[in-house]
Amino acid sequence: MTAMIMSGVGEDRLVLDQGSQAVLDAVAATPVAPLALGVTGPGGHGRSAYLQALARVYRRAGITVLESAPDQPDAVDPDTVLLVDDAQLLDDARLRVLRHLVAARRHRLIVGYRPWPRPAALVELAAALRRDGHLVLLTPFTREQTAAYLACAPELDRHPDLVDFVHGQTGGVPRDVERLVRGLRGQEYRSGLPTEPSPQVILEFGPDLEDLAPDIRRLLLAAAADVPLPVDLLGTLLGREPAEVDELIGETRAAGLLGADGRLTPIVRRAVTVLSPATERTTVWVRLTRLQLARGGPVLPLVRPMLAAGVTDECPAPTLEAAAEEALAGEPAVAAELFAAATAAGRPAVTRQAVAAALAGDLDLALRLADRRLAAAPAADQVEAAVVAATVLAHRGQVARSVELYRWSEGASAEAFAALGALAIGQQVDGAGPPAGDRAGGPPTLHHSAARLMADAIRDSVAGPPTAALSTLVQAAALLEPAGRAVLLPDSPAALAALTAMHCGELDTAEGVLDRAVTRGTGGPLMGRRHRLLQAWLAMVRGRTGFAADRLAAVTNGGPPLESRDLLFATALDMGIARRNSDLGTLQRGWGHALDALVRHPVDLFTLLPLGELAVAGARLGHLSRLEPYLLEARQLLDRLGHPPLWSAPLHWSGLHAAILAERPAVADEHVSALLDAADHNRYATVVAAAAACWVEVLRGTVDPVRVESAARGLHDVGLRWDGARLAGQAAIRTEDRRAMTSLLDCARMLQGRPAGAKGGQQPPGGDAISVAGPAPHRLSDREREVAELVLAGSTYREIGDRLFISAKTVEHHVARMRSRLNCANRAELLTLLRTILSDRSSSVARQPWPERPPA
Repeated sequence: MTAMIMSGVGEDRLVLDQGSQAVLDAVAATPVAPLALGVTGPGGHGRSAYLQALARVYRRAGITVLESAPDQPDAVDPDTVLLVDDAQLLDDARLRVLRHLVAARRHRLIVGYRPWPRPAALVELAAALRRDGHLVLLTPFTREQTAAYLACAPELDRHPDLVDFVHGQTGGVPRDVERLVRGLRGQEYRSGLPTEPSPQVILEFGPDLEDLAPDIRRLLLAAAADVPLPVDLLGTLLGREPAEVDELIGETRAAGLLGADGRLTPIVRRAVTVLSPATERTTVWVRLTRLQLARGGPVLPLVRPMLAAGVTDECPAPTLEAAAEEALAGEPAVAAELFAAATAAGRPAVTRQAVAAALAGDLDLALRLADRRLAAAPAADQVEAAVVAATVLAHRGQVARSVELYRWSEGASAEAFAALGALAIGQQVDGAGPPAGDRAGGPPTLHHSAARLMADAIRDSVAGPPTAALSTLVQAAALLEPAGRAVLLPDSPAALAALTAMHCGELDTAEGVLDRAVTRGTGGPLMGRRHRLLQAWLAMVRGRTGFAADRLAAVTNGGPPLESRDLLFATALDMGIARRNSDLGTLQRGWGHALDALVRHPVDLFTLLPLGELAVAGARLGHLSRLEPYLLEARQLLDRLGHPPLWSAPLHWSGLHAAILAERPAVADEHVSALLDAADHNRYATVVAAAAACWVEVLRGTVDPVRVESAARGLHDVGLRWDGARLAGQAAIRTEDRRAMTSLLDCARMLQGRPAGAKGGQQPPGGDAISVAGPAPHRLSDREREVAELVLAGSTYREIGDRLFISAKTVEHHVARMRSRLNCANRAELLTLLRTILSDRSSSVARQPWPERPPA
């Protein structure tokens, strides 16, 4: 069998497969030869176009073409060509005459027919054509054939996605391809292709649908729901026996409206939905949903068209509620809308609507509905409403109130989440409720088990080493994956695992668990933005500021406003990226937003990272004192928990850098002492303690290049790549030893991901081995530092000259000299290195050594 596809771009233009073209070529080569050819396929697949192409070949050869079926074999002249289309409509006698002509093998006979109806005489004729002649089977376009058709179509915008759009909408049915392309001609799609065909295109299906029997129209409306519908269900819907349903399906396929897989293409589905009478459409859909619900089958696909058409008020309340439950995991916003419709239809579904709204991220609606149910609802509804309210409050930073509501609801998962919240605000807890499987605590569902694991892990992280806690959280995240999209969470195990991993330097683990959470959609849209923000944080810590900025923009651009916890992380990310890029303008513009975010979200255990980052940014701007109340609150929280090293070490590391920027040597020494005390707790604490001690020694003028490089590489190994490069760069500009300077600059380059030894320009006189007394040649002068800071801020040479009252040529000279002193191969390398060594706020910090640390 072969496939043939027609093209409507011109009378003589066809898009044919190899077999169909071979038949046409054979006829053109020897038109006088006998031929028995059958051409079959559903309506709209180009049968008539192919038959007419054959007729034109014969007429060009001077052969007469007859296009009516004879009633006697003798009525056919062997010197003519008999072409019969729509043979499925002929009576048995004429079909037998055609079969007799095929068997004679001396006529030129071409018969076209649809696959339905299939009278016995037509089946015999098809068998004879297959046995004694040729049979061409018409099938839809392949994607390549759709592309070939479009390539020939005039006045068509060559959009890169055009082929996929046309083929996806039509399924390659040639009639539908031609209709859609006609509607696209002369249009420009600079802003993108439309999401669906135009009304003019849809109206072209009107005559096709009007000619159908009522039962076939109802069958198409049922198929428009785009779900598999068994024959017995369709039989009940249509009031037909299974055999009769099969006949109706065959007739619909033969019309080219229903695919071989029993589904409608998008363009046909749209036409059926739009062009069917509203009352008939609603009646079919409502009856179908009732039948499907009674069978226990999915009803959401059947309700979805009704929701789009705005006729859910005609749908029974139980069906709406069942559809909402089905939508909860994947489309919580749709679920909330359906629960609202079920409530309007008399179903008590307000609490479930609140759950759906919370999962969708509409926390205002969720809290409003939950509070209403808490005030006046049956006890069972009050418990679920309390869980919704507690979850919303946790996301909004009201952790203490959230803990109260979780404890009041008394559910097994709620008790675990209450323990988790209590730890977050610095309250010691002994347990997280009854063990999983304890009858008093309810059945050990995945949700309950994951909640207990989360609470146990955070309690362990406070009291002991992080390894067990991190493992437990990763297990909890995996446990929730099968059903995690439809469960309300105050925080996700994946987010807590990532935070724990980042606090102990296991960044690969953090990346893996976040990637899985984003892919699986754990926690629904409510948790989705938190997971993506943590991915951005991870990238920022690793020094991938461009990727982090892109991730942050993807979360913050568009969509509803961020809740307070996510807003705090987003604001700290913005400030942290700007600080690492030496973007003083963004830091200054973002400072007010940072303070607002801190006011909106009280300090808790899981927001210490953004607090530490904002402390460093505040010190860079000279506003560290504005954050002292929040830092004091964080220290008090950690004191209440026994100052756990896992959670306190990163805050001390940030505090050290804030103290350096604020020129507070005594405070920096306190942070170093705290880090040294925690050094034995985990690998991260060990690394940052060594780096902190080394850093303050560098600031006091003592540069041990071996120790500095070891500390910088250690920071790199625990994921703090930007900090590692910065330590090496800061030490390089303070040492008087040229060889040490070169080695440390190479180290900084390597930690930034550039090859060591990537130098440019001439070496300073004297070679690497010579130490120069007095100011080292690679030190930057005050003027060079001013120029460097303005260059990093994006100013042009002329703007810098105007600002500093020097010429643009002098500015260019300063930049060239800095590039030579720092041995940079190009401008990009110079800018990267300057960002590393000029990240301190005050140039005096970089030039003047700190006073010695007083004896203990």
